[in-house]
Amino acid sequence: MKIFWDRLLKKLEKINESKLFQFAIVLVIVISALTIGAKTHNLPDNLRQVLEIADVAITIFFLVEIIIRFLATNNTRKFFSNGWNIFDTVIVIGSLIPAGGTGVLLARLLRVFRVLRLVSMIPELRILINALLKAIPRMGYIGLLMFVIFYIYAAVGSILFENINRELWGDVSISMLTLFRIATFEDWTDVMYETMTVYPISWLFYLSFIFLTAFIFLNMMVGTVLEVMSQEHERFRAESHGETGEGGEPASRAQIEVLQSQIEELKALVVQSQGKN
Repeated sequence: MKIFWDRLLKKLEKINESKLFQFAIVLVIVISALTIGAKTHNLPDNLRQVLEIADVAITIFFLVEIIIRFLATNNTRKFFSNGWNIFDTVIVIGSLIPAGGTGVLLARLLRVFRVLRLVSMIPELRILINALLKAIPRMGYIGLLMFVIFYIYAAVGSILFENINRELWGDVSISMLTLFRIATFEDWTDVMYETMTVYPISWLFYLSFIFLTAFIFLNMMVGTVLEVMSQEHERFRAESHGETGEGGEPASRAQIEVLQSQIEELKALVVQSQGKN
């Protein structure tokens, strides 16, 4: 029995690692997305029945696929230590909720989220999402600094321009909404020209604010995401080549270069010792 089970696990592992199986999963995810979009249109009853049958078949396919991946891992802790596996499992189990009755809304929403499984299946998309999630803490400090700048400019704008247009500068909260409109360049010149009729030099207020938010802080955000994305690409490259450092972490390029230099030094010492002999 154990021999049969070991053979079964090896076959499932081969299936899970095969490119054809991975392609089939991506193809079914795309078909699932198309069926979800098709259901939002006014379709004949017979076509809707076909889509319902297709939805059931897709749900069964995903259930079989997640079972294959779970058995191929042959380690429950290892399987659920991967956040993407947890995400896929939740989506697949949620898709088993019947589409009728009180759970109809939840079932429909979870079927929509099945499209997100495309992210977990494509490594390049996983790198992008992981980089974004890891960049959020750093971006939080930039966002906090932006909030401080927004608050200062909103207070100044409320003090200076309240009598000009209370709908835009009535208090600090309304002023911050107006500044957000300016930062997104949504008809911001209309706001500026309105205040310039009373304060001709008020253009300095708007240009300095746009320079800080749209240029400096936005570029800081982009730079943070690019830096983390570069680290994720380096980590993925190291893992794909089996390069690991201490504690099982992927080795950095600097560590690899140090090891290469040490190997070259050892080769030189060996050559010198052979020459003396």
